[in-house]
Amino acid sequence: IIRVRPLTCTETRRGDRRVVHSLGDSAVHVSATSPPGARRGLRHPLSCRCPHAQVSAARHDATFGFSAVFDAGASQEAVFEGSGMRQLVELAIDGFSCTVFAFGQTGSGKTYTLMGPLAQSESQPASPALLGLMQRSFTCLLEQSRSRSSDLALSASYLEIYNEQVRDLLSPGPPCALPLRWSKTRGFYVENQLSVDFESLEAIVSLLLQGSQRRRTSAHALNRHSSRSHALLTIHIRSRAVSAHPAPGEGEGASACPSKQGTLCFVDLAGSERVKETGSSGELSVEANSINRSLLALGHCISLLAKPRGKRTHIPYRDSKLTRLLARSLGGSGITLMVACISPSSRCLSETLSTLHYASRARRVTTRP
Repeated sequence: IIRVRPLTCTETRRGDRRVVHSLGDSAVHVSATSPPGARRGLRHPLSCRCPHAQVSAARHDATFGFSAVFDAGASQEAVFEGSGMRQLVELAIDGFSCTVFAFGQTGSGKTYTLMGPLAQSESQPASPALLGLMQRSFTCLLEQSRSRSSDLALSASYLEIYNEQVRDLLSPGPPCALPLRWSKTRGFYVENQLSVDFESLEAIVSLLLQGSQRRRTSAHALNRHSSRSHALLTIHIRSRAVSAHPAPGEGEGASACPSKQGTLCFVDLAGSERVKETGSSGELSVEANSINRSLLALGHCISLLAKPRGKRTHIPYRDSKLTRLLARSLGGSGITLMVACISPSSRCLSETLSTLHYASRARRVTTRP
């Protein structure tokens, strides 16, 4: 799906034009008239040498079709209801591995779409109308667990990938790098990662806010609260249906049916950025280069997965920590919702077009749940 953020006050004051317009519920149109000072042929970190991603700001207008498009006026509730999140939550309870990840240029609204306003805490919660996909999914999950005739055990883990180091956002004490392992039964997994049980909405929201406050962020020219790491919050769901009629020989009372284990993973990718435009230097520049390298690796995997199965070559998941952790979501047995967040500003035209081309490729990827 595509989400277009509103123009910011800064963009409005300096006279940026709106170049992105939604066409109904499933198409978006980009008016690619060259803005003042635009440069030609800029490569996007997710372009992966794809000829369609070598965009020119003077190119003719382009229209893209997706499963759903939400323009700048769409509410958080509308995005949740129209994106299929309710169905993903139900599938996770039924034992499937479900993933939601947001990607796009820095400052395009990824974290807001997933979490809501940045200025929120346990003592100052966000307005219910502004809550993001994550909090709304938690509410839906707990409602489903109460309405179903099943016994649910819920736990959460939260990590970030910062400069190619995997760090636990829920573990107390200073952050330290955790090893990333692989096994035949589990695939890629993080060793010694903390998983916390929860039973209430307040508990899981508290874990979300606690981890988000530990995540690395910095300010640069394009975003005052730029995420400097990729963050993955995973809800582990173990459900066991309970029968009121036990099988012969099981004695009195209810009996337990075979259990199902599903996951619901939210991935907030750090935004792609060009160092010259963000004004980054020193540590910020090192972080930006690490972010862009991992996004390039992700884009390369997406491009290969988008090819027909008979024409695919080796998928290089091992090229980055991010692609290793997303391997099952991208090309395995999981079900994945991709949320592409874009800016409508004329100054972001090149990045917006590259994100849309990337999302078009990602839409062609199929998995086998």
